[in-house]
Amino acid sequence: MTVKRIDIRSARASLDVHAAQTILDAALAANLPYPHGCRSGRCGGCKSRLIEGEVELLQHSPFALTNEEKAGGLILACRALPVTDVAVAWLGGNDEDALQSPRRLNGIVTHLEDLTHDIKLVRIDTVGGAGSRFVAGQYAEVSFDGVPARSYSMANRHGDGGVEFHIRHVPGGAASRHVHRALKAGDKVALEYPKGSSYLRENHSGPILCIAGGSGLAPIKSIVETALAHGMKQPIHVYFGARSERDLYLVKHFRALAEWHANLYFQVVLSEADSAGYRRGFVIEAVAEDLPDLDGWKAYVAGPPPMVAAAMDVAFARGLNRCDMHADVFFTPEPTD
Repeated sequence: MTVKRIDIRSARASLDVHAAQTILDAALAANLPYPHGCRSGRCGGCKSRLIEGEVELLQHSPFALTNEEKAGGLILACRALPVTDVAVAWLGGNDEDALQSPRRLNGIVTHLEDLTHDIKLVRIDTVGGAGSRFVAGQYAEVSFDGVPARSYSMANRHGDGGVEFHIRHVPGGAASRHVHRALKAGDKVALEYPKGSSYLRENHSGPILCIAGGSGLAPIKSIVETALAHGMKQPIHVYFGARSERDLYLVKHFRALAEWHANLYFQVVLSEADSAGYRRGFVIEAVAEDLPDLDGWKAYVAGPPPMVAAAMDVAFARGLNRCDMHADVFFTPEPTD
């Protein structure tokens, strides 16, 4: 069996990688808190710099790693098979010190609430109160009884007690159908978290841009509330895009936050309907109109793939450094009969 050696500079660790084992698989097997998300080359959460050696990159999404990024020496750890001994470093700075390895926990549903016609708030408390620490913007794998596990971003701040999710009903989706039609308070749930790398970088002192589409507001809510609670004083611009007014939620909440915090700017953009008090158009176009220079900013984007891709194009064209883009792509699962 061919064994390669990898030096993970960010973790100050060296370990063996066996044939057909990716860098991420080897790191997680060694209980290293390697930043990651989907583990299938779709989200870019494990994007890393290849410092030395060669790897074979398995199939991945262009949303996760562009050809330009590959030419610049970046790889996806979840899709990288070492061809030689290698040295790598995941992207980011000292904020990674706050990351925790995922834990499997049991939980109980304690609260359900309709936020819109197709988004439901689900509150879950862990059994015994022994929740796992997470960083604002991360997500959990959630397993409801009898349906496939799904990934949902935490919408609350760590320390609030339990975890809160905003779950959109997906036509044909088994998990979301169960949540919207059958789930009730007292039901048991299995959780595995924290996961994901699109989390708040508290060491960053420059301006912050947050873009949310639909239920992508969940991780943005966690990021914004945490930043404000931790005393981050830089400008924070939040853009929330939806189709029509019936798709909006938590608008009063964010407007109240903006009244209390002078550094918070909140803008709603509707793409398919005119409504008094709301901007009309596409949310990314609004960002492009308002913010011509994003050099020195951090951007957090959460929503469907087309929106995330458009946000990346606009942000990079306006000077955002690629390592300052943190995206949470909300893929829709395949319909289930």
